[in-house]
Amino acid sequence: MGEQWTTASMPDQRGRVALVTGANAGLGYETAKALAERGARVVLAVRDVEKGEQAAACMTGDVTVQALDLTSLDSVRTAAAALRSRLGRLDLLINNAGVMYTPKQITRDGFEMQFGTNHLGHFALTGLLLDLMLPVPGSRVVTVSSTGHRIRAAIHFDDLQWERSYGRAAAYGQSKLANLMFTYELQRRLAAHGTTVALAAHPGMSNTELARNTPAALRLPLTWLAPLITQTPAMGALPTLRAATDPAALGGQYYGPGGRNEVKGHPRLVTSSPASYEMAVQQRLWAASEELTGVKFPVAESEGSPLTSGSAATT
Repeated sequence: MGEQWTTASMPDQRGRVALVTGANAGLGYETAKALAERGARVVLAVRDVEKGEQAAACMTGDVTVQALDLTSLDSVRTAAAALRSRLGRLDLLINNAGVMYTPKQITRDGFEMQFGTNHLGHFALTGLLLDLMLPVPGSRVVTVSSTGHRIRAAIHFDDLQWERSYGRAAAYGQSKLANLMFTYELQRRLAAHGTTVALAAHPGMSNTELARNTPAALRLPLTWLAPLITQTPAMGALPTLRAATDPAALGGQYYGPGGRNEVKGHPRLVTSSPASYEMAVQQRLWAASEELTGVKFPVAESEGSPLTSGSAATT
C-alpha cells in the first residue's frame, strides 16, 4: 500500500477478535473504535470499567469491556482467566496502555511504575493469552512503543526498578525500549510456528492525556506548541492499526508516522534504535521479565524449536 494509509485502507475485520488495552481514551480508544467499525469483535481492557463502558457506548459494533489493571499481576491473571473463558480465540492483541513521565511510584507488585505498567504488565498478559492466538492463522501481537525509546534509554539490569536513583525520562525510555526488545524477541520465538507474529508501532507526537505528567516547566510551552507539533489521537493510532491489519505487514516490523522525524503523518515502516536490536540484551530482558512476573510463555526456549499451544505456566 502507499504512504497515505488510513482507516479506509483497513481490510474487513469481520470474524476477528481483538483485545485493546487502555482503550477507554486516546490512542486505545481510536484503535478499538476503528477495529470495531471494520467488523471485529473488540474487547476494551481497561482499569476503570465505568469509563470503559462509556467508551464502548460511543463505538459501533460488537464491543465489550474487561477489567484489567496492568499495575497488578493479580489483576492481569484474573483478566486473562476471564478472557480465556470468554473468547476461545484471539486474533489481535494490542498492547497499547501506558503511563509516561510519572513521579517515582511503584506498582502493587513493587515494580517501578513505568517499567511495571508499560512492559511487565503487557509481558505477563501476552504470555497468559498467547495460547489463544497460536492456533489462529494471521494472529498478531502489536505492542505500542515510543520515540522515547531513544532518549536516555537503556535496560538497567543493575537497577531495573530505579531504587537507587530515578529520572522520569530515563525510566520511560527504558520501558519503551523494553517494549521493542520484547517484540523482537517474541517474534524470534514465534517465527518457527508460522501463525502468530509480533509487531510494534509508535504514534509520534499525539495530543493525548498521556503527557499529563510532563514536568511543569515544559507543560505550558508544549500546550502552546501542541497544534504545530502534535497530531490527533486518530492519526496517532494509524501506525498501530496498520501493524495490526495491513496484509503486507510482517513479524518484527515497526510502524510509525511518515513525516519528518516521525512526529506526524501517515504510517510507514520505521527503524528503531540500534540498542533495540541487541539480541543478547533482548534475551536477558526476557529472562528477567519471566522471573519478575512468574509467567513463562508457551514458546519453546531454544531458537528454532517448534512452539506449543498449551497454557502459559505461572509460578
